[in-house]
Amino acid sequence: MKTPPRIALLSVPFGLGAGNPGSELAPRHLLHLGLLQSLQQLGCHIDEQKDIGEAGIQIPSIQLPMKHSAEVIATGTALAGEVYTVVSAGQFPFVLGGDHSLAMGTLAGLSAYYPRLGVIWIDAHADMNTESTSPSGNMHGIPLAVAQGRAQLSLSHLWPGAGIVSPANIVLVGARDLDPAEEVLIHSAGIACFGIADIRKLGIDAVIAKAIRLAGANTDGIHLSFDIDSVDPTEAPGTGTPVQGGLSSEEARIALRQLGLSARLTSAEFVEVNPLLDRADQTAKLAVELIEVLLSNLRN
Repeated sequence: MKTPPRIALLSVPFGLGAGNPGSELAPRHLLHLGLLQSLQQLGCHIDEQKDIGEAGIQIPSIQLPMKHSAEVIATGTALAGEVYTVVSAGQFPFVLGGDHSLAMGTLAGLSAYYPRLGVIWIDAHADMNTESTSPSGNMHGIPLAVAQGRAQLSLSHLWPGAGIVSPANIVLVGARDLDPAEEVLIHSAGIACFGIADIRKLGIDAVIAKAIRLAGANTDGIHLSFDIDSVDPTEAPGTGTPVQGGLSSEEARIALRQLGLSARLTSAEFVEVNPLLDRADQTAKLAVELIEVLLSNLRN
């Protein structure tokens, strides 16, 4: 019987990349709700738990026309270093955010170790705007453009040796609120995008199977980036950019279980829970459950 991997739980209480305050409170809140204890009871091997901050990090000289870009870059740099250290030690990094701008730090650290990285992005949004196309100026809307080398900011600004992620190995799941520039990029680059209509037509099992196949083709591993706003706001209201018509909580459970069981998954992150916008901890409790489903099914 295969043994569970050694998980490094990296909490990042950072929310300045988002438009609404509150996601920075999520890591502590989810842990307060018993996440760590539940994972241990489920047999997850939590090898290390660490909080990541920006203290002591030298901010790169690059100047961006984006909100809080210096703080985002500093935090991403700190996170990238921890992620690189964790994967180099043979651990499975699980990043608990925080807003989705953190993905730049995660991907910087991962791409420095895995030259050919696949990414499954479960999110209501594509997060593929650049500094010049972003309607909001919020840094959580640009990570996948940065990862592809299409923005002024690059992953290598955050961590030496970081590479880029090939569009052929990026898969969007649940996207339903795309800006015009993102739609153009997705079409022109041939990025796989499974919207809610595709999920309802094919079934979440088939969509995730396809996502694993596409993101895993000729790659060193797959990173899962899960944004809670992928779930319909009737079930997950506590997030900063809710979009109607999302995944059901059951579809999210099925997807995360299937991904956890895949031998191709090498890292994951969970972002955009906002306790200040939640109703009676509905979203936070669902987040705890979904994380448990993912990590309790991991196997080497």
